[in-house]
Amino acid sequence: MVKKERTMKHIIVLGDGMADWPAERLEGRTLLQHSHTPYMDKLACMGRTGRLVTVAPGFHPGSEVANMSVMGYDLPKVYEGRGVLEAASIGVELQPGDMAMRCNIICVEGEILKNHSSGHISTEDADVLIKYLQEELGSERVHFHTGVQYRHLLVIKGGNKHIACTPPHDVPLKPFRPLMVKAETPEAQETADLINDLILKSQELLKNHPINLKRMAEGKDPANSIWPWSPGYRPQMEPLSNMYPSIQKGTVISAVDLINGIGVYAGLQRVDVEGATGLYDTNYENKVAATLEALKTDDFVYLHIEASDEAGHEGDFELKRRTIEDLDKRVVGPIYEAVKDWEEPVAIAVLPDHPTPCELRTHTAEPVPFLIYYPGIKPDGVQTFDEEACKDGVYGVMKENEFMNEFMSSPQITRIDTVF
Repeated sequence: MVKKERTMKHIIVLGDGMADWPAERLEGRTLLQHSHTPYMDKLACMGRTGRLVTVAPGFHPGSEVANMSVMGYDLPKVYEGRGVLEAASIGVELQPGDMAMRCNIICVEGEILKNHSSGHISTEDADVLIKYLQEELGSERVHFHTGVQYRHLLVIKGGNKHIACTPPHDVPLKPFRPLMVKAETPEAQETADLINDLILKSQELLKNHPINLKRMAEGKDPANSIWPWSPGYRPQMEPLSNMYPSIQKGTVISAVDLINGIGVYAGLQRVDVEGATGLYDTNYENKVAATLEALKTDDFVYLHIEASDEAGHEGDFELKRRTIEDLDKRVVGPIYEAVKDWEEPVAIAVLPDHPTPCELRTHTAEPVPFLIYYPGIKPDGVQTFDEEACKDGVYGVMKENEFMNEFMSSPQITRIDTVF
């Protein structure tokens, strides 16, 4: 007989914004408790659970903050906003002094910020508008770059990042003018004035653009304003392979530039999946297929699913329930069934990055539930995967890099082969 040690592979399945608050219409239950999630419950029952603080003190509960925390990064040391991460994702190389910002194309109605996504404008329509804005407003100093759907990039050479910006998804149906950019230091006033001027000029340019006239004729929200936010400079992030020796080769799979940008700085290979939209209609099956293919050669896969977050921002309880159940049935289940009998064992973690309560329609900073399962793990007695059940998990409440340290320390599995 020959004993062979099999190195554990690792996959994180991240359901963006999946956590929620207890709701009166759900008889005091959360959407995770209300949804039918047999596979997440099964893994929680067979594995161990806990809760994770994903928003460091003093930080806004954005997806960039939460996902970097999940990966174990020290936010006060490396955080530079989401604009720089999205720049990395779309291949924009930031130079010294470049300030990058996420630049939403939003819908304003009169003085009201109607929504953060222009009714989920397509990338094709948005690309026309972004290129038009670059022609009209761009300069040696100001550059607009097309991203995905409503999420784009603004780079300002010599910009000062010490400005207060409001994430547009936090303020649906609020007057927009009181929410415009404010300088936090006297030195940043010129940058704040420049950005606010760009916002107002974009509204004049976009209101009668043929794309928007067509959208309004079809009953769709016009994409009639930019909204830059989350400024920063190029971050100094260490590759995950330096932080966790068991990660020699890893992959990130997401429809969101922000997450792909984190992956780039984390040293992960980006895989683009056909049909991945970041919404409820994303191609779950193609994302699972890409994940399983990556796991054949890689040590680590970070699979990010955006749909629940967008449903939470819409305040749509039924749609969010559907996205949670799709994650269970069309992602977690197929992955578990595929890898459970592999010769090389696979550790699976499932968690949200932050809550996006439907009643609030934006992110909050409460600890999120998580589960960890791998062959041979000793269960902790928790029977279901939800915000309440995981309070009884053996891991308790983790913070900073404790989750990743625990997950990546999953033991090697010894398999005994009989040799004739």
